[in-house]
Amino acid sequence: MKSSSALNIGIAAVVFGLLGACGQTGPLYLPKPPAKPVAPANATTPPAPTPAAQ
Repeated sequence: MKSSSALNIGIAAVVFGLLGACGQTGPLYLPKPPAKPVAPANATTPPAPTPAAQ
């Protein structure tokens, strides 16, 4: 009788040890979506007028 209870405790320890090792450690979070590429500033705005030379 004593050996079967020791066996049950051993099996329970192994099962709980394996269950405790499952999953990702650390905080859970959703990854941020990738940033959209930004167009170059000079392609979207017209060039500034140059002052006339006097």
